[in-house]
Amino acid sequence: MSKVISHSLFTDFDINLFKAGKHFRLYEKLGAHLIELNGVQGVYFAVWAPTAHSVSVVGDFNYWTQGEHELYVRWDSSGIWEGFIPNIKKGTIYKYKILSNNQGLVTEKADPFAFYCEKPPHTASVVWDLDYKWDDSKWMKTRKEHNDLDKPYSVYEVHLGSWKRAEGNRFLSYHDLAEDLVSYVTEMGFTHVEFMPVMEYPYDPSWGYQLVGYFAPTSRFGDPQGFMHLVDKLHQAGIGVILDWVPSHFPDDAHGLGYFDGSHLYEHPDRRKGYHPDWKSLVFNYGRNEVRSFLISNALFWLQHYHIDGLRVDAVASMLYLDYSRNDGEWEPNIFGGRENLETISFLKEFNEVVYANYEGVQTIAEESTSFPMVSRPTSFGGLGFGMKWMMGWMHDTLKYFQKATVYRKYHQNDLTFSMTYAFTENFMLPLSHDEVVYGKKSIADKMPGDEWQKFANLRLLYGYMFTHPGTNLLFMGGEFGQIAEWNFQESLDWHLLQYPVHSGAQQYVKDLNKLYKSEPALYEKQFSPEGFEWINYSDHQNAVISYIRKGNNAKDDLVVVCNFTQIVRKDYRIGVHKKGKLKEIFNSDLEKYQGSNVSNSVDLKIESSPYDGRDYSVQLLIPPLSVTVYKFL
Repeated sequence: MSKVISHSLFTDFDINLFKAGKHFRLYEKLGAHLIELNGVQGVYFAVWAPTAHSVSVVGDFNYWTQGEHELYVRWDSSGIWEGFIPNIKKGTIYKYKILSNNQGLVTEKADPFAFYCEKPPHTASVVWDLDYKWDDSKWMKTRKEHNDLDKPYSVYEVHLGSWKRAEGNRFLSYHDLAEDLVSYVTEMGFTHVEFMPVMEYPYDPSWGYQLVGYFAPTSRFGDPQGFMHLVDKLHQAGIGVILDWVPSHFPDDAHGLGYFDGSHLYEHPDRRKGYHPDWKSLVFNYGRNEVRSFLISNALFWLQHYHIDGLRVDAVASMLYLDYSRNDGEWEPNIFGGRENLETISFLKEFNEVVYANYEGVQTIAEESTSFPMVSRPTSFGGLGFGMKWMMGWMHDTLKYFQKATVYRKYHQNDLTFSMTYAFTENFMLPLSHDEVVYGKKSIADKMPGDEWQKFANLRLLYGYMFTHPGTNLLFMGGEFGQIAEWNFQESLDWHLLQYPVHSGAQQYVKDLNKLYKSEPALYEKQFSPEGFEWINYSDHQNAVISYIRKGNNAKDDLVVVCNFTQIVRKDYRIGVHKKGKLKEIFNSDLEKYQGSNVSNSVDLKIESSPYDGRDYSVQLLIPPLSVTVYKFL
């Protein structure tokens, strides 16, 4: 006989919302919830399993015995099984044992809505709560002032398991990271951190991109309150937190979402839409209302209960196209004969609308690698509604250019300048992410050509060009001090390199670059507007030099940027400018403190009434080798 008491947290309204795909707080109803019923403490369990013949909660408390604690199915055809089990406590491990109506199949599943999971390789869910006393009210009240699209956005991308490790190659805990990582990011001057997926995942080599516990921060580094503490400390330091979010696919692990109740519940039943050939994983059924409720509830969950400031949505291109990584015959066109996944487009629009309607001052960011139109434009204008989009074309073309020996760069300057032809079609974030430093691609520093001096001069030039190019910026951990080895998720970054001047110089350079970006409104106030950028000269191929103006809301903030992509010092190099006065060099990547050659314009430069570059005025500069220099009008 079942020892489960019939009880429900659902109202009829909840059920109607769920069936309509409009219930965006499902985590308050489904899952395991510590409650008191008739004066008795225990846990209310609820799980969606419409193809089930029976659902039992199994765990240590009943020796994992099926049928000992059977849930009750609701009468309303919602497919939800629920019930209250008295005397179950926080920390209890459990799963759902599901006997399916589909040929009597039996599955044993982790709770899709669990707040906490066992530490891998164990796979059970853990009864837990979300109690935490937050101390970040100042940040939350003023978040919009830090997180708007006309504010500095310099992102440090972090893999929590390999940023730094403790003695014996052990993971740092969330509490350790709340000390070490927060102080480091503060010192470096980044405005945001982006965490590669923290939601529970079974397989370390997936880096977190094969999620199982969508509502649980991974137990590798501690409990949910430990992760809340890390976010809290970042906020107290004035640093925003972005999470990688993966609604594009999920693994087929036996305890996961796949074939959950003996049917294709979360994944699309048509393998042409429901299986991802690249990652050998399953794809959500975006046309199923209950699945949309699950995913959008998950997005809001992290914003609500973990005070997250932004969601970077992984692999959007794989979601948008029916033929993504599929050959002819392996996909079916949409009803209009096209290759676009209309269900996904509808889902992404609704996701963005709901996020922005419910949380002021947050951002959603799309990792989208194609030219799909209006990804970061409002849905009211026909866009997908994201706040920003990764500028994958800039990343690809720029790294390709920088890897060329300097003697050949004059033949490829169009590769570098092409990005400006489409820079304002989206709200672009310029990414140098983890994907560029694995699988034989080399680290960012090691991609650079030449001897050690040239490699690091090129690295500084790359970052300076990146930070003065329109758009926001993202740099993967280790890039800031010139990590030479490729990223290895199983080990700490090579922090010992900071004993060498070229690496400590690179680190100091990124600190100063962040300081420049945050202190100069011309670099961020119009970072997504063509009004914020003007070429001076992009056609000096022979010298491999480009020059441009960055503009903010006030003309007095205008900056002149000059990039020299060869190791030749350019003396008396003339550029046209748009107003009288003097120019002062305010930033130089070639300074001695960065281990540069210390060529600089040490005195203010007089602007002459001598037309050049199509402008009424001009100025002569001394341009350092392999450098970016920034000038301000006096």
